[in-house]
Amino acid sequence: MGKPYIYVRFRWWRGLNLEEVAGELGKYFKVELFEMPTDERDIAISRDDRERLKVKADTLCARLSPYRATLYQREPAPFTKRDLELRRRLLELYPRDRPTIFPWGFSFEPPFEVEE
Repeated sequence: MGKPYIYVRFRWWRGLNLEEVAGELGKYFKVELFEMPTDERDIAISRDDRERLKVKADTLCARLSPYRATLYQREPAPFTKRDLELRRRLLELYPRDRPTIFPWGFSFEPPFEVEE
């Protein structure tokens, strides 16, 4: 096996409610919901778009924000059935391969192997 898998997917117009996503995915996968520290003095433009959810199947993990999902493996390994199911669900929730409607910044899925 070559490099570990990493793939970024996006939503464009409506962000996800990560608490609802955590409840749904938590039935099948290990889910960790975390809050990033912030207060009224936080002036970051994208403070509501920060990653706040981590999901793990067997070898595949994902970090989710309302508009972006980063799917990754720490070590290269063949995908299990649970990994494929997590990937399928996240590609449905985050259907875009680029961050904007404009034709730049594409994210290409790397090749991966499937466990037999």
